[in-house]
Amino acid sequence: MNSEKLQDSLNQFWDNEITPSLIEYIKVPNKSPAFDPDWEKSGHIDKVLKLAVDWADKHRPEESTLHVKKLPGRTPLILLEIPGEREGNILMYGHLDKQPEMEGWEEGLGPWTPIMRDEKLYGRGGADDGYALFASIGVVKSLKEQHIKLPRIVILIEFCEESGSPDLPYYIDEHKNIIGEVDLVVCLDSGAGNYEQFWSTVSLRGMIACELRADVLTEGVHSGSASGLVPSSFRVLKQLISRIEDEATGKIKIAELHSKIPLHRIKEIEKMVVALNGSPEAFPWHQDMMPSTEEPIEGMMRRTWKPSLSIVGVDGLPSMKDGGNVLRPFTALKLSFRLPPDIDCHLAMDSVNKILTEDPPYSASISIDWEEPANGWNAPELAPWLENAIQKASETFYGRPALSMGEGGTIPFMAMLGKKFPEAQFVITGVLGPESNAHGPNEFLHIPFAKKLSASIGFILNQYPS
Repeated sequence: MNSEKLQDSLNQFWDNEITPSLIEYIKVPNKSPAFDPDWEKSGHIDKVLKLAVDWADKHRPEESTLHVKKLPGRTPLILLEIPGEREGNILMYGHLDKQPEMEGWEEGLGPWTPIMRDEKLYGRGGADDGYALFASIGVVKSLKEQHIKLPRIVILIEFCEESGSPDLPYYIDEHKNIIGEVDLVVCLDSGAGNYEQFWSTVSLRGMIACELRADVLTEGVHSGSASGLVPSSFRVLKQLISRIEDEATGKIKIAELHSKIPLHRIKEIEKMVVALNGSPEAFPWHQDMMPSTEEPIEGMMRRTWKPSLSIVGVDGLPSMKDGGNVLRPFTALKLSFRLPPDIDCHLAMDSVNKILTEDPPYSASISIDWEEPANGWNAPELAPWLENAIQKASETFYGRPALSMGEGGTIPFMAMLGKKFPEAQFVITGVLGPESNAHGPNEFLHIPFAKKLSASIGFILNQYPS
């Protein structure tokens, strides 16, 4: 294989075919079902499905088979089956659903307004990870231009990853004859420590999330009359949260949510911190705001292997301009827990549920509505051929060695595949580098990095052992 020719081919394909299609994709507000319960009625997912299928049908290899699975009440699934010319079965993964808008976009930018600045494509979903389908097909196409003989490849694209992939287990079981016995998984839905070398994700945190609600009255009453006697629903929730989180440190108090970090993962974190000069990622800190720890290794462990809690939504609180002197009847918070990669999400959920509902303060009415939980993932040891291929790919296209990193996010599909195919090898990577800000405002796709990442994946596929 000619590496220079591979990169040139992919550069041209990105410029002429992938980037223009991603611009159209970003325009569609196809939020994941968890954020758009009426997604079937709104039709945005169907619009993206058509865009993706039409594009894939145009660029897929002639001998391939394009499957579109779509059942009532379930999000669709795309499976592109590419016959192999040698032994092996590779599964390439991505998703096309998106997170919601979020506030705080810079002037001139917006979630559904694709803007190119300094070779970065801004807009929701391009980096997380709408590019995956297009890049995967581009990689295969460029390899076949050089008449490279490849193993069998199946490209799988789902539409509910941002909702915890609730439909995916059904599809995997229902269409296992198409997926086959997987030897290598390539996932393009992860991150990078910088834009200067190839990054492999070796662990992902799990997640549990719920809506926690405290009711103290059947209707709001004058605060001058009730306050002091009627406990505030907000204060009730504060007491409950204090059962599970130390408010001074952020440490989770529930033992069942903690895990012992493997020594080899700590060593990988140490290498990463050295490579990034002690600053793994720059966050948009407000003024003099400080992190929970200034020790970079401890900070990375907190982000990748230690449990944490975030309050990501609230109901029952009026805006400040509408807030009158009323003691409100209820407060509801949306809690998002990140779990260590090897913690069972269902056991964690049961532990949190028990602590939050037992003996509530003042016998307030407490209700919890849980979302679909997701397990984390801890990568198996790399096979020698794959470790060598990853290093050579990074040196060839970036001029620097590859590095491994843990991710604080969750990709439910990886845990599912790890359980179903325990002997499979994994290449988990992606374009979500510093400031790319998936899920938040100003999300962008770093185009030059994505082009090199695509070529690196092509290099790795070519190195698959015969």
